[in-house]
Order: sequence, then structure tokens, then C-alpha cells
Amino acid sequence: MSITRFDQGPRMSQAVVHGDTVYLAGQVASPGESVTVQTKGILAQIEALLARTGSSKQHLLSATIWLADMADFAEMNAVWDGWIADAPAPARATGEAKLATPDYKVEIIVIAAKA
Repeated sequence: MSITRFDQGPRMSQAVVHGDTVYLAGQVASPGESVTVQTKGILAQIEALLARTGSSKQHLLSATIWLADMADFAEMNAVWDGWIADAPAPARATGEAKLATPDYKVEIIVIAAKA
């Protein structure tokens, strides 16, 4: 079975397709911006990567969301809920973690099926 990598660098690929499954690297956006702005940016990046790999948010299997501070849970969910409203909800987990830099407040990792 083939493996296709997208935007491969020396450390990681932004997306990997194995068979009919799409794995995205953790996505971050707009360091230093609000949780709302970062979440919107991340979700736009996810949609673009899924489109490039032959998938879409309609085919999400799971999502893992890391927040720098769980106090931002409601703010992130306000954006997520609007974004996922027209798609089947994936399995999802959300946790708190130190992210790559203090400027990142949200990181989202998804796995999807190919369309």
C-alpha cells in the first residue's frame, strides 16, 4: 500500500496519506493572536490540507485539540462548533499542553478518511 506525503520537510510532513486514511500534522496559526483568530486560521488550514489530500471535513474521523490554557475551552469551542455544524462530528479530545511557543494558544490534529 502506498504512502504519500505532503509538504515534507526534514522533521515532518504536513499531511500523510496511507491507503484511504489522511493524517494531518498538528496545525497552528497566527502566533500571538486571540484563541478565536488562531482557531479560525487553523480550521482554514485543515480544510485546505484535506482538500489537497482528497478529503474534507465531511470525512473527519478524529480530532485532537491542544489548548495552552483550558480557560480558553469555550472560546475555541465557539469557533469549532460553527465550523463543524454542517459536517458529521468526529471523535474528539481536548487537553491542555505547553505548545511550541507561548504565542500559540491552540493546536489541532485531525485524521480523516479519503473522500
